[in-house]
Amino acid sequence: MSHRPFIVGNWKMNGLRSQLAEARAINRGAARHIGVRVAIAPPFTLIAAMAEDANAIAVGGQDCHMAQSGAFTGDVSAAMLKDVGATFVIVGHSERRALHCESDAIVKAKADAALAAGLDVIVCVGETEVQRDAGQAEAVVCAQLDASLPTEAGMAGHLTVAYEPVWAIGTGRVASPADVATMHAAIRARLDVHFADEGKQIRILYGGSVNAGNAVELLAVDEVGGALVGGASLTAESFLAIVAAAGPQDD
Repeated sequence: MSHRPFIVGNWKMNGLRSQLAEARAINRGAARHIGVRVAIAPPFTLIAAMAEDANAIAVGGQDCHMAQSGAFTGDVSAAMLKDVGATFVIVGHSERRALHCESDAIVKAKADAALAAGLDVIVCVGETEVQRDAGQAEAVVCAQLDASLPTEAGMAGHLTVAYEPVWAIGTGRVASPADVATMHAAIRARLDVHFADEGKQIRILYGGSVNAGNAVELLAVDEVGGALVGGASLTAESFLAIVAAAGPQDD
């Protein structure tokens, strides 16, 4: 890839204020890897405190609502994320799609709202085990991509796509490098259709049980521009090992 690898930690529903020490350690470690772009998406409750301390990492949200404000109890808007220091947001994570019944149209509306608020966006796509076993993986992912991506001109530089096979998330099962290469090539082809040359700015991350043991192999796959990391991002030791796999430490 022509741009820096992008390693993103998704803390999901984990993290109390006591764990800000891990975020500070990650921030210090990231400063030694200037050839890698590093980010963390903590729970909403920690975004402001983490963003205040961060100078070598980006801090973002795990989700946002499609509306700027209103009677949506329990939801958080993109403008609110921006207001407390977030610079990006993840939308369309498989857990949101499955557990909160979010359609591609909802994911696209959230992405549009985030871009309008001035946030960068990571759009997640991925197939289930049943869909893969039925030979539908590429068709499912490409259909999700077509319907979830914002397509406003000039926005490609603010977009990232994360391919996260649902069957590999938190299971310890990882897609083979060959499977990842095939899917990332298919995603790149769809980005070319939607954005033409502008789409070359869009990184494609792999997400699904990424850890220090498999990061080097996965990050070496063609068209893998980084990783969306779950459980292994919760401690500085495990997360920085993945960051190190993405690029050498600077002297």
